Amino acid sequence: MAELQLAAPHARLPDATAAETAEPFPRTRIAVLIPCHNEAATIGKVVRDFRAALPQARIAVFDNASRDDTVAEASAAGAEVFRERRRGKGNVVRRMFAEISADVYVMADGDGTYDASAAPQLVAMIVNDRADMAIGVRAHVHANAHRAGHAFGNRMFNRLYGALFGYAFGDIFSGYRAFSRRFVKSFPALSSGFEIETELSVHATQLRLPIGEIVLPYGKRPEGSASKLRSISDGWRILRTFAYLLKETRPALFFGLPGVAFSFAALLLALPLIETYLATGLVPRLPTAILCTGLVILACMSATCGLILDSLARFRVEQKRMLYLALTREG
Repeated sequence: MAELQLAAPHARLPDATAAETAEPFPRTRIAVLIPCHNEAATIGKVVRDFRAALPQARIAVFDNASRDDTVAEASAAGAEVFRERRRGKGNVVRRMFAEISADVYVMADGDGTYDASAAPQLVAMIVNDRADMAIGVRAHVHANAHRAGHAFGNRMFNRLYGALFGYAFGDIFSGYRAFSRRFVKSFPALSSGFEIETELSVHATQLRLPIGEIVLPYGKRPEGSASKLRSISDGWRILRTFAYLLKETRPALFFGLPGVAFSFAALLLALPLIETYLATGLVPRLPTAILCTGLVILACMSATCGLILDSLARFRVEQKRMLYLALTREG
């Protein structure tokens, strides 16, 4: 597991010949994937910056129903442009991963907030450190580019993810990532919106893939560029995604927690009844006794569902792992 590192804003590659400096990974097919929606103000510079950082990379911009000049600006900057008309970042990522074939994939947003010159460091984690996912953790994200609500939500969701799924990411919502080929081609991509970053993280956690994180600069949006995030609606969708993925990946926990709650409630309600019965031999509060019985039945049903689905979830993980292992890192 790669350690969390702090990168300089303009980190330099090790000394090399001019040819090696021009192409730091000469035998590696690299694809830079940029999902966009109404990013005409920034996409041209983003494409040019990634072209300078990774001269040999295939740069593909996936336009998501933009109503401005995003497509024209991306084409003028020299990128391949694809169109995905179904709205939502998850839909775009699913299309990107299906359309593009490469050895290493770099994904970044088209809003100009990520430092393209740091891309070789993410690629190096995939190529040299043999990680399957490398995440560019956003440095000073709360101070530089987020509203107070976003800052609180980001911290809360990172901690909640660690508690539920057992791996503490530094920034599960970062859109700046690099992937190996077998990660991309084994990823189901079921989400439709901004919650796709959570699904990417769960996929890596569930299969126990090697993950790398490196702290990278994160800037403000330039003038004329507006954020697509909606704090309340996107936060609610992410919470629903957490619940859904917990049910799919850890059903014993998902159904076990309600089972424990039902059992505890039944016990609290039953204690006075038991005390009265032991003293008098009578059960005067029959409705409460029936309620306790119902809660115990619900607890048993919940626990049984969790155990059965946990076996199915383990089988699915085995199948996903076998698919992952059947893929080579270089296609």
